[in-house]
Amino acid sequence: MLRGVRGAITVEEDTVAAILEATTFMLQTLMTANQIQEEDVASVLFTTTPDLTACYPAKAARDLGWKQVALMGFQEMHVPGGLPLCVRVLIHWNTPRPQQEVTHAFLRGAAVLRPDLQPAGAQAEEQGS
Repeated sequence: MLRGVRGAITVEEDTVAAILEATTFMLQTLMTANQIQEEDVASVLFTTTPDLTACYPAKAARDLGWKQVALMGFQEMHVPGGLPLCVRVLIHWNTPRPQQEVTHAFLRGAAVLRPDLQPAGAQAEEQGS
């Protein structure tokens, strides 16, 4: 069975270091929460808001060792009032896990995108880490 695992995170600034740090943190959060292994990932789609151009966030996945996974990046359209400095991800994951047991992660400023998916205390935990 193929499941979609979603994540998003805001970045402090449009630099290679900031984009890779945030994307790595988001991917590690999703991997840990769902016990995702590279061999179970079919593909990964990354998007960035138009204000992020310093690097491809997919590099973070390669740096984590995802060498065989198909990765693709896209730029989102500009929407007035949209969340700036944001990296989003959709992981296509082969798993027998039921959809309701898949954990998504909307981190830092991106938590406003899906407040319904935020566990109690999530913001406090992340700020402390």
